[in-house]
Amino acid sequence: MKKFFSTIFILFLFVFSSYAQEGMWLLNQIGKLDLNSQGLQIDVSDVYSQDKIALNSAIIQLDGGTGSFVSQDGLILTNHHVGYAGLQRAATKDNDYITNGFLARNRSDEIPAQGYFASLMIEMRDVSAQITDALKGVTDANKRSEIIFNKSAEITEAATKNDEDLRANVSVLYEGGQYILYVYKIIKDIRIVYAPPLSIGNFGGETDNWMWPRHTGDFTYMRAYVSPDGKGKEYNVNNVPYKPKIWLKVAKDFLKDGDFTFIMGYPGFTTRYRSSTSVDWNLNENFPFSIKNYKEVIALLEETTKNSPEGKIKVASLIKGLANGMKKFQGSVDGMKKTNFLQKKYDFEKDFQAWANRDPARKEKYGDILKKEKDTYTKYLEATKQRDKVFGIFQGLGSTQLAMASFIYSIADQIAKPESERQPGFDDKSIKQYTENVQYNYANYFEASDKALLIRALKMAKELPEGQRIKGLEYIFDNKSQTIEQFADNAFKTSKLNDPEYAKKLFGKSIKELEALNDPFFKMAARMFPESEEIRISSKDFGDNVTYLRKFYLEALYEWKGEGLYPDANGTIRFTSGKVKGYKPADAVWYSPFTTFKGVIDKNKDEEPFDVPKELIEIYNKKDFGKWINPELNDVPVAFTNYCDITGGNSGSPVMNAKGELIGLAFDGNYEAMINDWQYDIDMQRTICVDIHYVLFITEKFSKAGFLLDEMGVSN
Repeated sequence: MKKFFSTIFILFLFVFSSYAQEGMWLLNQIGKLDLNSQGLQIDVSDVYSQDKIALNSAIIQLDGGTGSFVSQDGLILTNHHVGYAGLQRAATKDNDYITNGFLARNRSDEIPAQGYFASLMIEMRDVSAQITDALKGVTDANKRSEIIFNKSAEITEAATKNDEDLRANVSVLYEGGQYILYVYKIIKDIRIVYAPPLSIGNFGGETDNWMWPRHTGDFTYMRAYVSPDGKGKEYNVNNVPYKPKIWLKVAKDFLKDGDFTFIMGYPGFTTRYRSSTSVDWNLNENFPFSIKNYKEVIALLEETTKNSPEGKIKVASLIKGLANGMKKFQGSVDGMKKTNFLQKKYDFEKDFQAWANRDPARKEKYGDILKKEKDTYTKYLEATKQRDKVFGIFQGLGSTQLAMASFIYSIADQIAKPESERQPGFDDKSIKQYTENVQYNYANYFEASDKALLIRALKMAKELPEGQRIKGLEYIFDNKSQTIEQFADNAFKTSKLNDPEYAKKLFGKSIKELEALNDPFFKMAARMFPESEEIRISSKDFGDNVTYLRKFYLEALYEWKGEGLYPDANGTIRFTSGKVKGYKPADAVWYSPFTTFKGVIDKNKDEEPFDVPKELIEIYNKKDFGKWINPELNDVPVAFTNYCDITGGNSGSPVMNAKGELIGLAFDGNYEAMINDWQYDIDMQRTICVDIHYVLFITEKFSKAGFLLDEMGVSN
């Protein structure tokens, strides 16, 4: 009996139960979770409904994170780290909005969050029948992928009717077991209203990242604007604040230990139903390489900008993102090793295999799925894994100019073909969008750093063993008259691709025209293109085949363990709930679910990342807490933890209390449970949230921005 429960734990709860904190649930599944018995005090249809306006209509996807409307004039609350890139793009050495923060006291002073747009879901509809009907009788994985793409394009085109205000996509769930159409209103004019200084918004920095206890004021206010006729147009001085159909009301009551809470947001990707083969690959190949790569790139960026304030601002967002990813990967490795996660997968699959083999029909259908998947990994990934890892660096962390040249070159290759024969993402509409957004590819560009990244990538390529070489780069290494450093110096001197406006003019040119430019980065792109295509095709074949196998594996798990599976997160809106609760990270240690203003002051060291602003210390010393003091804590609450089940992409998600009122913003998970993308651990996994009362306290008392509270309807 003990073995059964330790095994089933790996697969989580496969039935709808009274403990719904596990799972990032589809909105159309929450009616089966019996939320009212758990503590929800409003009707489930007030959370999500297809027939009326509900709370979900206040939730938006925002630059890889989540935000929510908190006023009738399109005011948005999200995390500071979600708005960070917007601050970085607007900052200069004279206006360092990252360090000093930003506050617009008038709407005319609000600054554009360059490159940001909000996606508001307006329709969610199951289209599985349309997709599966088109797939009947098709067993070839590549052909299936092609049919799914074409049918999805047909469905999304019908849903948007070429309305530029709308975007739609067909989301694949359960590895192809279900298909749901999501239609979004796109709001392209997002402006920054208020962001606290870094010493509040990122208090604790990377030291405290993914850690509890936490004392970070991780919040930023933004505002959505639309054209006067309500369309989601790009920034224009004549645009007006968006009027949401519903916005979140701020909670007046303070949270207590054990209170019911819930979250709606846009979690990125989880892999909870993956096999031991996938775990093994990530644990021993993918994660270690990424950790080492990110660590080296961060060190390089810091070294090349240490004497340049402008350079530090330029690479700040990139460093922050890499550091966050690196710590998450390291936490995943540590968590997998600590819990013997791979062996648990092996044990589970041994039981699965025994179940499959007990029945001849099941054995024929499912008996060799795991072996076929492992063979697929070996066929597509093992032989060239060293080359492919280094080649991947050139696509993003090996030079902005080379990445841009490669992208423009690939577009030239595609536009030479009829649109019907092009790869997904290379239709005329998409290419136009790429051209309009090209400047954001240069948001982190600083020449000294970019050159150092190129040199590093080339040296890594030069060290690859025989059989793993990147053939398109051999012309550089074979030239004995210049070093790699000299090649890079010459490339940066002669290329004009450091200018985004120049790059824009090259979109749509033919390969012949691009090669005639005699630009060193286009020469590199051209030489590397055949291998780029080889890797692309191989990756697509791997993805098509492994996804098809995983579809059967999930069907088998469903047949074996019963109904009630929540799908892995995939960037679509999800619901999770759970009570406020602390946890025990180690023997004889108990973490309370609340941190307070006193904890902020206690951590102060007058130096980054624990540098509390002097004005905030004065407020504490005067005990000028106003109405933001929690009587039970006798202090201002800063952050809290709950059972809710989230992952990357949930950053900025509103946390709501039992009444559906805004009580906080989710911003992190805890280090002890960083394998949460792979499994949910009710004893350890917690979501870390900034308390709405600390958000309002900082807004009013520290920044003297009480007008924002007035706009949100927060009474004095």
